[in-house]
Amino acid sequence: MVTRGVRAFEAWREVPAPRRGELVRLLGEALRAQKEDLGRLVTLECGKILQEGLGEVQEMIDICDFAVGLSRQLYGLTIASERPGHAMRETWHPMGACGVITSFNFPVAPWAWNSALALVCGDPVIWKPSEKTPLCALAVDKIFATAVAKFGDAPDDLLQILLGGRDVAALLVENHGVPIVSATGSTNMGRAVGTAVAERFGRSILELGGNNAMIVAPSAELDLTIRAAVFSAVGTAGQRCTSLRRLIVHEDIYDQLIPRLKAAYETLPLGDPLTDSVLVGPLIDGQAMRPWRARSNRLKQTVAWFTAAAGRSPINIPTPTMYDRRSSRCRTRTRLCVGKPLRRSSTS
Repeated sequence: MVTRGVRAFEAWREVPAPRRGELVRLLGEALRAQKEDLGRLVTLECGKILQEGLGEVQEMIDICDFAVGLSRQLYGLTIASERPGHAMRETWHPMGACGVITSFNFPVAPWAWNSALALVCGDPVIWKPSEKTPLCALAVDKIFATAVAKFGDAPDDLLQILLGGRDVAALLVENHGVPIVSATGSTNMGRAVGTAVAERFGRSILELGGNNAMIVAPSAELDLTIRAAVFSAVGTAGQRCTSLRRLIVHEDIYDQLIPRLKAAYETLPLGDPLTDSVLVGPLIDGQAMRPWRARSNRLKQTVAWFTAAAGRSPINIPTPTMYDRRSSRCRTRTRLCVGKPLRRSSTS
C-alpha cells in the first residue's frame, strides 16, 4: 500500500497545483451531490444526530472550496541576492504519501480537512479510519472515485483506505515511506503516534482530546449561557474534543443558573438520532459507557463535597442508562443513551 502511495506521489507531484485543485473542486461537487446520503450514514454509524451528520459533510465541502483557492496560492519568497542582477526564489515541495488517522466521533470531516490540503500540495493520502466507523470511509472512497473519474488523468492510488485496529495504525505510523502522519483522537493515542513518528524523524499533526471549561460571570446573559453550555456538553453525546467538561459559575448567579440548567437537561429529547426532534443520540458503544460511569461516580463525590462546603443544596447527577436501537427507546428520557441495551444494575 505504501509502495503504491509512493508511485502515486511521484506522478501527482508533477501535476501543476491549480490542476490538482481541480480534482479537489470536483470532490467538493461530488460531496454536495451526496450530502444527504453521507450525512445519514454518519448518523447511522456513529450515532450523532442527523443535523450534526449533515453539518460534518458540509465541513468537507467547505474545506474543498478553501483548498481550491489555496491551489493558486502556494507562494514562495523572492529573496534578495548579493550578486548583481540576481535573486533567489523559494519553492515549496510536496512531502510524499500522507497518513491520515481519524476517530469515530467525526468519521469524515477530519479526513477532508487533511486530504483536501494534501492533494492540493501534491501528496496522496493513506487513510486509516476508526475501526468503529469503516462504512463512512468506504462511502467517501466511492465519492472520491467519482471525482477522479471526472478529472480524467489522475494517477491511481491517490486515496487508499487502510481498515483495522491499533495494530494496523501502528504499521502506518512506523513506516518510513510515510513522511507525515496526521492523527485525530485521544491524548494517549497522540502520545503514541507522536513518539513513533518522531523516532523515525517523520512529521506529525495531532488533533487530540480536550478538557474544556466555561466560566460564567455575574454579567452573563443566562439564556445564552444555558443554550451554549447544554449544546457544548451534549453535542455528539459529549464525545467531542470540544465538549464542555466543567462549568465554573460565580456564586452571585449560582442559584439563578443551576435550576434553569437542570430544567434544560430534563427536557432534552433523547433517542433515535435520525428523528428530527431528537437532540441527543447514543454513545458509540458499550466501551464508551464504562469510563462515563466511572467519571459520573467521581463527579458525584466531587459535587457533593463542593456543594456541602458552599452550603448549597445537592445536585442530582443521573446515572446513565442504555439506548436500545431495536426498540428506539431509552429507559428514561432524562438519562444518557448509548448504543446497545444492557442490564440495569441495582444502582441505576
